[in-house]
Parts: sequence; C-alpha cells; structure tokens
Amino acid sequence: MGGDFPSGMVWLVGAGPGDPELLTRKAERLIRQADVIFYDALVGPEVLALAKRGTALVSVGKRSGRHSKAQGGINDLLLAAALEGKRVVRLKGGDPSIFGRSAEEIDHLAAGGVVCRVCPGITTASAAAARGQASLTLRGAARGITFVTAHVRAGEKLNLDWQALAGDATLGIYMGREAAGEVARQLIAAGRSPETPVMVAVNVSLPNERLIRGNLASLGFLVATISDDDPTLLLIGEAVAPRMAVAQSAVAVG
Repeated sequence: MGGDFPSGMVWLVGAGPGDPELLTRKAERLIRQADVIFYDALVGPEVLALAKRGTALVSVGKRSGRHSKAQGGINDLLLAAALEGKRVVRLKGGDPSIFGRSAEEIDHLAAGGVVCRVCPGITTASAAAARGQASLTLRGAARGITFVTAHVRAGEKLNLDWQALAGDATLGIYMGREAAGEVARQLIAAGRSPETPVMVAVNVSLPNERLIRGNLASLGFLVATISDDDPTLLLIGEAVAPRMAVAQSAVAVG
C-alpha cells in the first residue's frame, strides 16, 4: 500500500464538491499519506481532518475573483516541498482537471524534475445533478454537456461563443453567480428559449446546500440572494427540468 506515493512526489487530488463521503477511496488514502497538503479555499475542514497528525496544512486560498496567492507562487511551493523530499498533496475542489489549472502545476513540476500524478474527483456539476435528481444529458433533448467558467479578470468582459452555447446541450457554468444575468441575456439573444429550465446549485453536497430552480429568463433574479462567498454553479438545459418523483416500489402490497 502506498508504493505509488514515494517521498519527493506530488499528487494533484480532487476533493470533490465538499462532502468528504464523496471523496474517492484513492483520494482519502493519499490525503492520509501526505506530509504536506496545499489546499484551496473550497476544501472544507472535514476533508482536511482526514490528514494524519503532523501533516502540514497550507492554505493557498484560491476563490473566484480573489486569490490569496498567485498561481506562480503555488507552483513554487509545490516544487520546493517535493525537492525537500516530502510527500505532497495539492488538494483541489471538484476535479483537478476541470478549471483547476492542473496543467500549469504539472508542467512546472516536470520542469523541476518532480514526478506529479493526478487523482480525479467528482466535479460539482455531477454532484449537483445527483442532488437535484436531474440528468446532465437527456435522450432526444440534450445529447451533450458543455462546461464553461464565468470567471474573468477584473475589468474584462465575459467572452464566450454564445451561438455555440445556444444549442440543445446542457450547460454547466462554473463560478456563475455574478455573471448570471449576462449569461441569460446572451443565451436568449443567441436563440435559446427563455423558458429553458435552469438549476442554480449553491454549496453543493454541504449542509447549507441550496438548489434553486426556474427558467433562463429568471436566472438573474434567482441568484439575487446568493452571497459572494457561496460557490455557485449554473446548470441550464432541458435535462435539468424537475422530474416526476420515482416511486420507491412499484409493487402494491395487500
């Protein structure tokens, strides 16, 4: 056990959407083996509590619109810890390969001669669909899914291919709270129906989770009560429409 995590190596580990029970078994093992863990702000205390006693827990605090440490600085911290012979876990919310800037960290570590591997995690869109008893695809109505991020640097405009996004694929828009009104306006202008179902997923899988449903025309209104600090995902498309409840048993008794 643990032969895949020698000293001086880095694992990029997906922490999932927040609920520690949604970690993979591999992710939990790597967390328990680490000498040092560099974690993002969206990684909760229950996940960090899985680390063994004596593990250094280092917050690198990245949140949408606010970075306590620049990406270059994070890259250097990972490299330095590995070169000191430590077992290093870089713990990221969701899946490291979806808007996690994992490629930059992998490239930097490789340039420094450090082996880096990736442990995938459950991305928030999958967890939100599960919690909302929705699907991310729907035969005949949503044959695909597109993930985009609405995060932009201060002063920049949200630059997406709205015509391409106005088709029938389900859209998963990460970090979408602030841009929700513009997303709705642009998609409707590009031809998507104002009645398209939407689900706004906040703090997915955590005790304070909220799932807010409506249609595309009302999207800006639906996010009005959501705090800046609450991680928010927008799911848009026919696949996320409320479904009829499935009975626990189809067999009548008596």
